[in-house]
Amino acid sequence: MRDVCVIGGNRYFGKRLIARLLSAGDRVSVVNRGSAAPPAGAIHLVADRDDEESLERALGSRTFDVVVDQVCYTPVQAAIASRVFAGRTRRYVMTSTVEVYEHLDSADLVSEDAVDPRTVRVDLGLPWNDPEFLDTHYGEGKRQAEAVLAAGAGGAAFPCVAVRVAHVLGGDDDFTGRLAHYAERIRSGEPIAVPVVNRPATYIHVEEIANFLAWTVGEEFTGVVNAASSGVLGTEELCEVVASHLPGGKVVLRRVVGGRFSPLSFTRSYGMDNARATRLGFAFTKVHDWLPTAVTSTLGRTS
Repeated sequence: MRDVCVIGGNRYFGKRLIARLLSAGDRVSVVNRGSAAPPAGAIHLVADRDDEESLERALGSRTFDVVVDQVCYTPVQAAIASRVFAGRTRRYVMTSTVEVYEHLDSADLVSEDAVDPRTVRVDLGLPWNDPEFLDTHYGEGKRQAEAVLAAGAGGAAFPCVAVRVAHVLGGDDDFTGRLAHYAERIRSGEPIAVPVVNRPATYIHVEEIANFLAWTVGEEFTGVVNAASSGVLGTEELCEVVASHLPGGKVVLRRVVGGRFSPLSFTRSYGMDNARATRLGFAFTKVHDWLPTAVTSTLGRTS
């Protein structure tokens, strides 16, 4: 039996990860602020992960084989975790994001070495506790959080993994509203705003990323790893699949310069190379194989 600590993760793919760990026979402790109870069978530890003393008290003398941090958004949070979990865990897995590549613009699929966290400059003095600042610096926050963990800031003595997750789709509990956005506009024939040059991206199904994280918990590799289904998808293809499930629905794309675009429409490519994870032993599905199922699960909730 493994002892696994999950920080956050009470919704979407986080709750699926916890369910998989419990089914595998792991002892799972879930740390959150207490607003939602974890699935039955998990140990609930109530703490504010931004409050170092609160986190220390909640953990007590517990130690873990693996920590999965689902809600590390800033270098400040990463530094606190580095100090608190030093000597408490054998391995640390941070859920990161494709947004760490936001400053790149390559037509090729991007591999992990395009952003090496060991070379990222960390600035703990930025207003990371300001929600507006954090919202507009999401990718930068994740980059710097990766950097803190990679450097062992705060005295961390545990190996770290940063899982850079592609845009997640699927599930009747998708709280992002992104597929619902398209469904509503296609039903009504309302224009969908996209960039003049609209770039594709890689994606991953909600069940697949839960599988990937659960698999990662049981592995020994460290460093950065991309998690994305195979194949890229453009907004037009996404809309056509949505429209195929909406009789009478009409796709109307409006190409605009600047301003607000529809979700999952990009002025730069967000394609990730999943070759490292594949070499390590994880078999990804193809995005075009599961996309219709992801669409129907969302349409069932919005119809």
